Amino acid sequence: MTEAKTPGHGPLSGVRVVELAGIGPGPFAAMLLADLGADVVRVDRPGGPGLGIDPALDVTNRNKRSVIVDLKDPGGPARVLDLAERADVLIEGYRPGVAERLGVGPGDCHARNPRLVYGRMTGWGQQGPLADRAGHDIAYIALTGTLGMIGDPDRPPAVPANLLGDYAGGSLYLVVGVLAALHHARATGAGQVVDAAIVDGTAHLSAMIHGMLAAGAWQDRRGANLLDGGCPYYGTYGTADGRHMAVGALEPRFYAEFLRLLGLEEPAGAHTDVTRWPELRERVAARFKERTRDAWAAVFDGTDACVAPVLSLGEAPHHPHLAARGTFTDHGGITQPAPAPRFSATPAGIRTGPALPGADTEAVTRDWDLPRPAAPAPSHSAEPSHPQ
Repeated sequence: MTEAKTPGHGPLSGVRVVELAGIGPGPFAAMLLADLGADVVRVDRPGGPGLGIDPALDVTNRNKRSVIVDLKDPGGPARVLDLAERADVLIEGYRPGVAERLGVGPGDCHARNPRLVYGRMTGWGQQGPLADRAGHDIAYIALTGTLGMIGDPDRPPAVPANLLGDYAGGSLYLVVGVLAALHHARATGAGQVVDAAIVDGTAHLSAMIHGMLAAGAWQDRRGANLLDGGCPYYGTYGTADGRHMAVGALEPRFYAEFLRLLGLEEPAGAHTDVTRWPELRERVAARFKERTRDAWAAVFDGTDACVAPVLSLGEAPHHPHLAARGTFTDHGGITQPAPAPRFSATPAGIRTGPALPGADTEAVTRDWDLPRPAAPAPSHSAEPSHPQ
């Protein structure tokens, strides 16, 4: 782990982004743009987003600035439109139709700024029978077939936190869409709407598996395939101390090295014969149970057996490889993942800690040449802005 240093400006330096505050994939997408150098202004509502943690510890708001706008106040929408007029990108995560009812939908924003890229982050998408329904990551990935792929065959599907839907199928696809649309806008002068739905992105992530399914190389059930834990040399195993090792020895030469270091002879033909996989798995599992995780990690360290210890969140920053790369960093007393990916000419970094709600109103007003805001109005309840 490294101490955060003064970063470069990043490849998106000069890009202005307005983020209408929410929770989940929208803020993470905006954080990624901010990490890459964009000037992200988060429009917080009075009372905060309701995430339930101290805003000073919400890492997804690092590298951003914050203003408070009550969109239920008569003057609130105009303040957001003033920001949109000066921005390159706007990101919102309301249910379909809410932004329009609040007066900050795509039509309102494009009337002020035709070049604006308007990014919409939802679970179900802007159209379809479920578009207006509530939901969360687990429901979205359930319908796409991806949740049903994960876990042991004799147990319910395993829940992959909210990484697969919210962040992989949601945030990252929103960022890809926004950057592609921004490229188009700068080439043509025409902005557009990016409809990033978690169901679409998560389904797209399974493209290779669908190809394998069509080719007869994938069984449509859990724990029966090369990459879903069914294969005995691609999975996880418990160790003597109740921890785990991860094995990914797919190629023959890596598999041979794995068996050698494990001290195990393969049952004849078990490598390619799926009917022998259960027998091989039992033998591998029994062998791993003979030593602790760290003892096995030492055995496989520095080899091409493709075996690694399963670390906890607290352990990961201290792994020698991740520490050497600075994969994690410490900024403001918070250990957190460093910005990714890396750029040779325009390095990104952590410039500021999490933006505190409303703390940057004066600076944003000055830097973006905005009209001076009126005195704060009494707080009203706001529409839920979680995309689900």
